[in-house]
Amino acid sequence: MFPVLIGTVVIAGIIGYASERTGFTRNGILPSIIICIGGAFLFYFIQIMFHVGFRSPGLNAILASVGALLVAPTRYRPSVRRDRRDRRER
Repeated sequence: MFPVLIGTVVIAGIIGYASERTGFTRNGILPSIIICIGGAFLFYFIQIMFHVGFRSPGLNAILASVGALLVAPTRYRPSVRRDRRDRRER
């Protein structure tokens, strides 16, 4: 059980880093990793309690991480560049 949890965290961290580097998200590296790890933890514990998920723990971690990135509403934040331009115009 413990090695699966550690593997879930590692896979979620890799997915968070890769999603930021490929341009899938624009949250920043650390926020993307935190979002992915949180989603993977949540899905891992739901899978333990209710026995839902796929047979492979790695596939569960990947889908939970991507799902957490899709659910997190960080894409709708105003960009920093636009925020700086608005401050200069005032």
